[in-house]
Amino acid sequence: MEEQFILRVPPAVAERIERLLNDLASSSEDKAMDLSFSEDGRTGKFIIGNDHFPASLLDLLTVVESYKTYDDDVLIKTADIGQMIMVREDNDNIPESLEHRHDLTPPMRDARRRRFRREPDLNVLVTLSQFKFYLPLYIKFFLETDHIVSLLGVL
Repeated sequence: MEEQFILRVPPAVAERIERLLNDLASSSEDKAMDLSFSEDGRTGKFIIGNDHFPASLLDLLTVVESYKTYDDDVLIKTADIGQMIMVREDNDNIPESLEHRHDLTPPMRDARRRRFRREPDLNVLVTLSQFKFYLPLYIKFFLETDHIVSLLGVL
């Protein structure tokens, strides 16, 4: 399997990348493209020509599979994509979390809030009091049943 990611860029940068890939770059300055990350591995800079853009590595909510074909008939799975590099303009907001909020498609907009289960808010004191209350009942129940006692080797 290959290692792949999704590169999301602003429209103006997308046009420059498309010209670069189609080898229609007007000058030698447009032919330079680089992506470098800082020590934390989550923030970095995307460089195309002489322009620098801030970039962030974000986790996707869902895993996206990518496929390729050699004969336009049979698809071969090449990777599971779980991360996206988001390139933004200098004046755009920095993402608050390490996870991309909206994923890739419009139906997944704000999906973490709408579709996934929230983490339970456990109060330690309430949990301990319930455990102390129910533990003697469980012990009494298990000792009164014959099959548990026979498993313990008492009978």
